Amino acid sequence: MAATDIHRAIDALWRIESPRLIGALARLTRDVGRAEELAQDALEAALRQWPESGVPDRPGAWLMATARRRAIDGFRRDSMIERKHRQIAHEEEGFDPKIEEAIDDDLGDDLLPLLFVSCHPLLSPEARVALTLRLLGGLATDEIARAFLVPEPTVAQRIVRAKRTLADANVPFEVPHGAERAERLASVLSVIYLIFNEGYSATAGEDWVRPALCEDALRLGRILAGRLAEEAEVHGLVALMELQASRLKARTRPNGETVLLLDQNRAQWGRMLIGRGLAALDRAEKAGPRGPYTLQAAIAACHARARTAEETDWIRIAALYAALAEAMPSPVVELNRAVALGMALGPGAGLEHLDGIADAPSLKSYHFLPAARGDLLARLGRSEEARAEFERAAALARNDRERKQLLDRAAALR
Repeated sequence: MAATDIHRAIDALWRIESPRLIGALARLTRDVGRAEELAQDALEAALRQWPESGVPDRPGAWLMATARRRAIDGFRRDSMIERKHRQIAHEEEGFDPKIEEAIDDDLGDDLLPLLFVSCHPLLSPEARVALTLRLLGGLATDEIARAFLVPEPTVAQRIVRAKRTLADANVPFEVPHGAERAERLASVLSVIYLIFNEGYSATAGEDWVRPALCEDALRLGRILAGRLAEEAEVHGLVALMELQASRLKARTRPNGETVLLLDQNRAQWGRMLIGRGLAALDRAEKAGPRGPYTLQAAIAACHARARTAEETDWIRIAALYAALAEAMPSPVVELNRAVALGMALGPGAGLEHLDGIADAPSLKSYHFLPAARGDLLARLGRSEEARAEFERAAALARNDRERKQLLDRAAALR
């Protein structure tokens, strides 16, 4: 293979192997920062050696063996060889002594504690997202910065501070239990959905969707569901993401323009993802009471089951939003409920509900409020008022594609 081909192969391999590698090393060292450094050292060694020697038959085993050797060297340098060797010996229990075979075993159990550590409540939401994408998504700092349109030094600083915070607090590398697990799990689910949402509906920039982020979030959600099968909301989140991801191809035209839900070509919706989403929703509803993610997944399922926009069960969607408002009181939920009421009972009912929450402080700069109001007003024939609302929404929108769509809707009402 040419050197460029080998570098390309290493990059693809790194995306797959790095979470497993860092997870195993974090279990070994009890320090996610040190674990990532060791993994990066192994990657650099591969970039130096593989173009000359070729890619080994078991590249993951090679990376892990290299990283473990460097870990032991580091322990020696830090005068901790005796204590750390006991720890390593303890970690070796249950493993095949041949590292090539051991690393090829399923190391998924290391991913779960790594996910809980990356999403620790000690960290800011932005730091949790950045660290999760770095450690479990295999993304470089510049890739995370581009995905969220944040300066690269800002992302780098977040990651450095996050690792330092975890080290200073001596956060254990484990999946918490009992009441603490419930609290920490909520943080994990929130981070995964934040990543997915940024891919599904980018807050800023030129692109309306960033499918790679959705794929990262889905992969993490599926890992979580496989390890925590008894947690209803884990399945609820996976169901929600699968069902929403099924619409990704239909959300934009070839030129990048956005397509609203009711205007989408449903033949482009991914039937396999819909099937997976409905199955996950069924598991969620059987596992326990419906929480916020499961309720949102049930709403997405109403859209997925409708063969045409006209067949959508808006009465049920409005009822589900009412249940969601009780489970998770929020002006944004009420806004979506107003939209559903407008479809189920007519634009007048939707506008009445919307105007009742319009003064909520959290909606003051939320462009979906004037956008929803513009849609309801347009359906009532109040074109001038609707045009003004679409223009106001466009002024608040940060995403270029979304802003253009809103301005086009305003222009159509002139």
